[in-house]
Amino acid sequence: MERRDFLKTSLIATAGITILPSGTLYASTNGKVRLGYIGVGARGMSHISEGLLRDDVDIVAICDIQERSLKHCREYIAKKGKTAPVEYTGGLDAYKRLLDRKDIDAVIIATPWQFHHPQAIDAMHAGKYVGCEVIAGLTVDEHWDIVHTSEKTGMPYMTLENVCYRRDVMAALNMVRQGLFGEIVHVEGGYQHNLRNVLFNDGNYGIGAKYGPDAISEAQWRTQFNIDIDGDLYPTHGAGPCMHYIDITRGNRFTSLSSFSSKARGLASYVQEIAPGDPAAKINYKNGDVVTTMINCANGETVLLSHDTHLPRPYSLGFRVQGTQGLWMDVSNTVYIEHKSKEDDAWDSADQWFQKYDHPLWKKYANDAAGAGHGGMDWFVFNAFVESVKQKKQTPIDVYDSVTMSVIGPLSTKSIKEGNAVQEFPDFTKGKWKDRKNTFALDDSGF
Repeated sequence: MERRDFLKTSLIATAGITILPSGTLYASTNGKVRLGYIGVGARGMSHISEGLLRDDVDIVAICDIQERSLKHCREYIAKKGKTAPVEYTGGLDAYKRLLDRKDIDAVIIATPWQFHHPQAIDAMHAGKYVGCEVIAGLTVDEHWDIVHTSEKTGMPYMTLENVCYRRDVMAALNMVRQGLFGEIVHVEGGYQHNLRNVLFNDGNYGIGAKYGPDAISEAQWRTQFNIDIDGDLYPTHGAGPCMHYIDITRGNRFTSLSSFSSKARGLASYVQEIAPGDPAAKINYKNGDVVTTMINCANGETVLLSHDTHLPRPYSLGFRVQGTQGLWMDVSNTVYIEHKSKEDDAWDSADQWFQKYDHPLWKKYANDAAGAGHGGMDWFVFNAFVESVKQKKQTPIDVYDSVTMSVIGPLSTKSIKEGNAVQEFPDFTKGKWKDRKNTFALDDSGF
């Protein structure tokens, strides 16, 4: 084994994952990553579009149970002049036939949340890298299953959390690493996004109160979670970046959490406004309009996460990074650094700080990311996954990071159900967090 390959393998082993022998891990021999897509709805199509832009990616196969999604994907790929992938459909197990293919290196999973766990488990057993959209599982046990399967099979699992690569988020990370904020004491983030016209969508956004099987896109399935569950349904947008600021799973860890839920009035009020008398206006939605979760850390920091998607509000993820020398708040787009800001006890615009401390990866790859989804961060998360597969490396957001940011969902639900009771946070690394190093976004090749 060459020294370079030995170092790569050692890095993965240090993270608690053993890479499979050469030839069983990596199917392709032409230097390209051969991808299979499970789910080509709205989010899946975003990943399809990223894959079509790359010369080092072949989209070999796609799977979806809805002809509407397959048709759209088929037409889009043809419009781009690319070879049509093999299609798999016909039932909820159709993806297993895609996984049987030996010419696929990795899969992108972009299906409804309830399918992520079994599809990821089967993909890792089939010897595929897994890039999965957010929410690894619906229960704590399902998150442990993901970890154990990744460790047993040696196959990396990466939550495709694009906000970790948002430009201001990464500039703030650069500032944290250069000590501008001093020692970090408290961080905040969340999912603060008006999703009412996503949860009720008959094909014309903002018109109609349809949800369920006859609706469009996420209204087919995501609305039901808001009816049935009270908790932080979508914690990763806030938790992922916050974890990097304070080295969670890599020198630090979450130890416990407690969650609180407001009353649920927003969705019923919205339906009554747009479709007076519709039965959906009378549903007793369990998910509180604002769910807040407080988390303790082994090194003494606190983390505050929020889930706020049912009320009228402009989009914001509510990031706050606060240390002994200053802080950043994204809602106001402001930074204050003691003795370095223009005025004492007065805010600076964050723009001037982030221009100066723009993350090196954004400086290098901003042109490549131009035009990609969500302000370019979709390019970065897709690139990180593809480069990991291509180079046979561990993914920058690994299985321990992935399940840690996702398991906040079921833990918050349990806390609220038990009267805001404190929940012990699982240590998915089984103690390895003490020796793991935070290497996120330090690789020059785009990780």
